Amino acid sequence: MRERHGAGRPGLVERFPAPLKEHGGRGRVKPPVHPGAWWLWSLCLGVAASRTTNPLVLALLVTVTAYVVAVCRSRSAPWSRSYAAFARLALAVLLVRLAFTVLLGSPVPGAHTLVTLPEVPLPHWAQGIRLGGRVTAEALVFALYDGLRIATLLICVGAANALASPARLLKSLPGALYELGVAVVVALTFAPHLVADVQRLRAARRLRGRPDSGVRGLLQVGLPVLEGALERSVALAAAMDARGYGRSADVPDRVRRTTAVLTLGGLLGICVGTYGLLGAEGGGYGPALLPAGVVAALAGLRLGGRRSPRTRYRPDPWDARAWLVSGSGAAVAALLTLASVGDPDALHPGVVPLVAPTLPLWPAAAVLLGLLPALVLPKEPS
Repeated sequence: MRERHGAGRPGLVERFPAPLKEHGGRGRVKPPVHPGAWWLWSLCLGVAASRTTNPLVLALLVTVTAYVVAVCRSRSAPWSRSYAAFARLALAVLLVRLAFTVLLGSPVPGAHTLVTLPEVPLPHWAQGIRLGGRVTAEALVFALYDGLRIATLLICVGAANALASPARLLKSLPGALYELGVAVVVALTFAPHLVADVQRLRAARRLRGRPDSGVRGLLQVGLPVLEGALERSVALAAAMDARGYGRSADVPDRVRRTTAVLTLGGLLGICVGTYGLLGAEGGGYGPALLPAGVVAALAGLRLGGRRSPRTRYRPDPWDARAWLVSGSGAAVAALLTLASVGDPDALHPGVVPLVAPTLPLWPAAAVLLGLLPALVLPKEPS
């Protein structure tokens, strides 16, 4: 009976894989790694990327994120394909940064002229800006290093989107951020549908012999896509309202005022403390304000959660795997920060005069610690 029942539904085995057998045939599949751990890992790698302009170290960071995403992502999830989109966006940002340097010039002095473009004279109130003129190798290399750093930051964010489920991340948010999290998750969920609608409509227009590119094709494709997005938005809003989304509990005015003061004061303390740590003259107040701001912001979020009472069905546990993932990213960020302070020349190769970048050994070894999740964790189910 069981075989005949499964034979009539061929997708049943693929949709519901068999659990892992432990302790004599009984057991269950371990839940995926906490999505917050993947976001912490990716953001820490982004912090490490912000501490260097060495193209070899940045390329190593991109390689680490690509390998971890290839090994640990879920193949069947729609969000797992977002890494390639972020990589294309990073490439576009890099090209735009180089184009701006060629067209608008750069304050970096240079002695190696590559090309001289016709320069457009500008009025006196536009001093410091030029259109065209001399393009030097030093200016292009400086723009390349800066664009690579921004591109690496975008790729790190793309790795977080490819590894962490938006719905599970929403469940893990504190109650004070739940409404904001719902808006972000809805936006991230609808984005693949928009791309699929565009591809479907362009294919249909090509089959009918109609243009699918240019201004006319863009208008003919964009209007149905917009109409479909509005219909899905209205349907989703009605479904969420029927299920009680947006309901809030009554809290005393004193609690609301305390929550606002703690949250705003904590965020202000975090901003000022971070600036103090990064600035040269803020070493006295930065280390004190940053943890105080974090504590105040967490307290405000804790109190703000009383306004949105909700329950969690099967909450994601923060287990040893989550500590391993987040700890490996934090180790990369901490070691790269120490390296940027102890040996800044190795992580920031010179541009004037031009010198070939070299790969520093122990910062490169520190970046390789980011591979720990791919080496230790089992592959996600496909």
